[in-house]
Amino acid sequence: MASRSGTCIVVGASSGIGLAIARRLAIGGRKVALVARREKELRAAAALINDSLGRPAASAWVHDVADLDGAEPLFARIEQELGPVDELHYVAGVMPDVAVDEFDLGKDRTQVQVNMLGCIAWCNAAARRFLARKSGCIVGVSSVAQDRGRLGRPVYNASKAGMDTYLEALRNRLWRHGVRVTTIRPGFVETPMTAGLPLKGAISADKAAGLVLRARDGEKAIAYVPGKWRFVMFVIRNIPSFVFRRLSI
Repeated sequence: MASRSGTCIVVGASSGIGLAIARRLAIGGRKVALVARREKELRAAAALINDSLGRPAASAWVHDVADLDGAEPLFARIEQELGPVDELHYVAGVMPDVAVDEFDLGKDRTQVQVNMLGCIAWCNAAARRFLARKSGCIVGVSSVAQDRGRLGRPVYNASKAGMDTYLEALRNRLWRHGVRVTTIRPGFVETPMTAGLPLKGAISADKAAGLVLRARDGEKAIAYVPGKWRFVMFVIRNIPSFVFRRLSI
């Protein structure tokens, strides 16, 4: 990955893929604003990046993405302190355990707020600025779960599908103005969110982060991480509904 300069925001940067992306961006020469809800973990993550590099590349900005109205003013504060942002990564996400016979509006609301509406709030803030500057890059980390409505986590699937469709519409709005929007659809990745799940063949968060940045550098519109999931999901999308409803995938 070529060295770059400028400021990036990574939302959902206290652990997992978000932290790994932030670390790689900092190694590449970027100033990185780490945004996440968990203050202790977030500040520790920023300190770890800075200590490993021997320079102040990362800064911590505590924010709960469910606070939708807080995205715009925090974006403005980051730019005021660190300079114009030219790259946004939205990696925040929640996936609570949901029993097959459970219909919990509280869990559902949180997933929609974090996975979809939080993405919209932060990407809208970035899009307004990038459109005015005729440059910039937005990367949204969605999921292969968006491709079908599985019985296990219906609102997780739906929230990621909503995020995915929003990113496509944003890409269609902005591409002619020099702004790139990349949608990432990870498969099985080892993160705190997936801890304890039987994920055969899962890759590390750091490997996933490398593939995310490679997709960004390749200016891809949509990237499956790792690439084999494009073919896996092609098969799953084409399973007839009367068969798919009987499966536990």
